[in-house]
Amino acid sequence: MSTNPDSLVPQQIAELPWRTIFLVLAIGGFGMLVLFSAAGGNLQPWAWSHAVRFSLFLAMAIFLSHLREEHWKFFAYPLYVATLIALVGVEALGQVRGGSQRWLDLGFIRIQPSEIMKPVLILALARYYDSLPAAELRRFVAIWPAAILIALPAALVVIQPDLGTTVALAVGGLTVMFLAGLPMRLFIGGALAVAALVPIAFQFLLEDYQRNRVLTFLNPENDPLGTGYHITQSKIAIGSGGLFGKGFLNGTQSHLSYLPEGHTDFVFATMAEEFGLLGGLLLIGGFLLLIRWGLRVGQRSKSNFAKLTSAGLSMTIFFYVAINLMMGMGLAPVVGIPLPLVSFGGSAMMTVMICIGILMSLDRQQRVKR
Repeated sequence: MSTNPDSLVPQQIAELPWRTIFLVLAIGGFGMLVLFSAAGGNLQPWAWSHAVRFSLFLAMAIFLSHLREEHWKFFAYPLYVATLIALVGVEALGQVRGGSQRWLDLGFIRIQPSEIMKPVLILALARYYDSLPAAELRRFVAIWPAAILIALPAALVVIQPDLGTTVALAVGGLTVMFLAGLPMRLFIGGALAVAALVPIAFQFLLEDYQRNRVLTFLNPENDPLGTGYHITQSKIAIGSGGLFGKGFLNGTQSHLSYLPEGHTDFVFATMAEEFGLLGGLLLIGGFLLLIRWGLRVGQRSKSNFAKLTSAGLSMTIFFYVAINLMMGMGLAPVVGIPLPLVSFGGSAMMTVMICIGILMSLDRQQRVKR
């Protein structure tokens, strides 16, 4: 007589996507090793805090995975309104750190509402297009409400100022709009309009430090000891790692303080110096598997809401990874986007874990139905 192994564990535990959870644990654990090395072989001040935050946010993601699709659809608009109010509160009462006003101090916790808005905006847009009849997708009603949903938080975030998060909100929102089935001509026309406005925005809308970042990206060697220092040292660290790296705890750029922000924005350079191209490819491969899983959740979904939500959340994770890697390699301006689950800091980790929790929720519901 055979025994069903699933009967030995609670059903709610067996229904979890354990392959994905182990993949997330592997990425987060590797991040802890990199932060341990960046601190010269010490758990403090980064590795231990990273491990604690990672554990708490992973537990939060597992909790979120037990919610149903109907719950996310029901709370999409209320969460959007609440987060938008929090963004307004940042402008009135927010803390100023590093020249930016992005954090809201509630006494017992300090939150960054712009990070929470990334997955919340995806949920709100997915709900809107899920409720819109297919015949309306080629009419103006398919554009202006979604444009307002994106423009309101983007405007509040860009004046903080936080250009990277503004772009992330726009990319996530446009992904949902594109997959909802809006005509391609709208996106082509919008892209042309944005291209025409770029010189004006560069001259009159960007702050001085933001313009310097763009100019440094175009020619970092013009001021290698000034504005181009970060990118130059990052390239040196990545290149010096070679194929197999210098070995764990043997990095020089980060340990000798040549590499600025080696535990946050340029953590990939810290990792690549010690683990080389092979370590970099393994880490990138782990992220690609995670993003592929998120996209497959959407492909297997029966409802339009779940399809759009999964694609939008997967794009949000992809944006984090792609922009951070491009920053470290000098392929994109430095906009302060960390490498999720690896860089030190709680805001980006929380956002990505929320995305993973929602994706696990949708994936779990699909497998239960099957």
